Amino acid sequence: QVQLVESGGGLVQAGGSLRLSCAASERTFRTYAMGWFRQAPGKEREFVAAISRSGGSTYYADSVKGRFTISRDNAKNTVSLQMSSLEPEDTAVYYCAGGEVYSADYYTSATSYDYWGQGTQVTVSS
Repeated sequence: QVQLVESGGGLVQAGGSLRLSCAASERTFRTYAMGWFRQAPGKEREFVAAISRSGGSTYYADSVKGRFTISRDNAKNTVSLQMSSLEPEDTAVYYCAGGEVYSADYYTSATSYDYWGQGTQVTVSS
């Protein structure tokens, strides 16, 4: 089973940019759809973005569409989330997730993913 490790979180001012990375431990990473989720204190975990196994399809939450971009490099076993025009509402712990997702209906559901990273904190100040 694959292990996932996020990095790149930190403190940034509103309007700024930040790039998160997720590194996988195994080559089988390429067989998994990958997603990014986030969770703020006292709130439920919510979907942010997802990408298909080959990278041919991407999905975004309405709240981040146009500001965030998800990408993957299967040769390097990595997934990235480029975040721009950050807002205080984006403050949360961001989690990288992987799973055998084959239907577009399930890319946005946390229960579709089997493997999760420990999370990385993103704080956006006003």
